[in-house]
Amino acid sequence: MADSNFIDYVKILCRSGKGGAGSRHFHRAKYVPKGGPDGGDGGRGGHIILRGNANMWTLLPLKYRRHIFAGNGQSGGAGRSFGKDGDDVIIEVPCGTVVFDAETGEFLCEVTSDGEEVKLLKGGRGGLGNWHFKSATNRTPRYAQPGEPAIERSVILELKMLADVGLVGFPNAGKSTLLSAVSAARPKIADYPFTTMEPQLGIVSYRDNRSFVMADIPGIIEGASEGKGLGLRFLRHIERNAVLLFLVPADADDIVEQYNILLNELQQFNPQLADKHRILAISKSDMLDQELMDEIADTLPADVPFVFISSVTGQGITELKDTLWRAITDDSNRLATPDIVHRPLDGHHRVREEDDFIFKYEPTEEELAEEAEDLRQISPDSWGEDYDDGFYPWDEDVEEEDDQQ
Repeated sequence: MADSNFIDYVKILCRSGKGGAGSRHFHRAKYVPKGGPDGGDGGRGGHIILRGNANMWTLLPLKYRRHIFAGNGQSGGAGRSFGKDGDDVIIEVPCGTVVFDAETGEFLCEVTSDGEEVKLLKGGRGGLGNWHFKSATNRTPRYAQPGEPAIERSVILELKMLADVGLVGFPNAGKSTLLSAVSAARPKIADYPFTTMEPQLGIVSYRDNRSFVMADIPGIIEGASEGKGLGLRFLRHIERNAVLLFLVPADADDIVEQYNILLNELQQFNPQLADKHRILAISKSDMLDQELMDEIADTLPADVPFVFISSVTGQGITELKDTLWRAITDDSNRLATPDIVHRPLDGHHRVREEDDFIFKYEPTEEELAEEAEDLRQISPDSWGEDYDDGFYPWDEDVEEEDDQQ
């Protein structure tokens, strides 16, 4: 997977911008010796925003952009001038991207449609200037509010592909061959298991210029929901499919047993997958005659539609398309379906090479200078001569009380 352009799992470090500090400024003008406080508010920090992009199909750009930092808000100024807001950072992701907290595995958000924007991390609010704190008893507030700190978080982005039909089957069941026969996709095909190492998408043409999308994922073996084989890593790609097409070869020892194993693995991974429309296709049926087909048909589950197909000869392909189209356009699929309950990321659902990635970041001199300036803004030692206690005569009573104490 390291040499592939298809990246569906990536870990990044995000940090929103911190809010700018409020200003502790006092009005200065000719013939106005007692102008009073007029420090402005600080600007808010920049947000980290996710935006869905229908033209993207992989998280590859984020694999080489591990650190994503938004801009900090600027401090307020004189004359109640607001500080400039920090620059937002918009991360474009493919539709179907799900975000988890890298430390706890908690589900955070998801992006499912083109142009949808989700605020991943909010920027800190800017601090209030000293003019907010003036009152009848405190006419010279020599303090202002600092800005809210930035939010830093390591997150994991998972891509769950959006397709109408998902192919489910054991290795070497003929899934890639079927996809190449019904669409223009050209997945790798060979006579050994786990030929498909990453999901493949194909657009299947149908009657009257209609079409639907079919997704092929690597083969599933028994125990995949517990971390065996490659199927576990890619099972998430069929969570959003409207129809699941189970593919079992005609030369299998027990077709019904293989179907039940596949169904059980899906239920173990996500119980919601059991509620989806299911269709059973018996592949490599060109090896069977009509008598064998009739015998096999009597043993198949009665509650699941089945089709005998052969991707090489084209047998049953038209009937399969009709069955799939009826399932896709069924009224139950047109109704609003409940949102997917995303399971937290545990040890079995993580990608080790991504989770072991350690972020090493050293702040720049400019960032260190900004931090020092913020500390100076809220430090009483930086008030200077303009804020001398004897400058405003109405502070004399307060000073006398302090001396008496």
